Amino acid sequence: MNRKHPLMLLLLVTLIFSFAPVTYEQVASVYDGDTILLNSGEKVRYLGIDAPEIGRKGEKDEFMSMASRDYNSYLVTHKKVRLELDEEERDAYDRLLAYVFLENDDMINAVMVKQGLAWVMARKPNLKYFTLLLNAQRSAMKEGLGIWSREAAESGRRYLGSRESYRFHRPECVFGEQIQPHNLLIFEKRREAFWEGFSPCKHCRP
Repeated sequence: MNRKHPLMLLLLVTLIFSFAPVTYEQVASVYDGDTILLNSGEKVRYLGIDAPEIGRKGEKDEFMSMASRDYNSYLVTHKKVRLELDEEERDAYDRLLAYVFLENDDMINAVMVKQGLAWVMARKPNLKYFTLLLNAQRSAMKEGLGIWSREAAESGRRYLGSRESYRFHRPECVFGEQIQPHNLLIFEKRREAFWEGFSPCKHCRP
């Protein structure tokens, strides 16, 4: 009887947590294709993805940036969402990092990628849904949706990828030059890098 007691206690705790109420937050507004503001005042950055940048201070909008923001707004504005965290809770800008789910359990991060309105941006140690997001991206790439509807001109140059950071760089990029040999991958085309789940360096913008 004593041997069964710890097992019964574990099962009881599991049952209690399985029936715990799910907490939802309401979305107040949308900044762009990967960042939202909750009614609570919390700014949330979607984990595992990156959306085209909307031009700031006179800069040009990136391709599909407005479409990305508008679709994100359509999906979540004034909707109730559930947030799921990974290993890191916040980024350098103190934004909450989360996978964002609607009440029907659709993950917005994956929906944006599958529609070709964002790409995978892996960041260790937050890799809980990397495979799911990468599969969504490959689907969008095959169908030529959104950002994949217009292939960037390839110059014939190679790109340097880092297994450690999941970023790829132009050969002359200062960050690309710092990649250790055991972490180095060579991509003949940008598309190859995206296909493997690597995202472009913010510095050299390959």
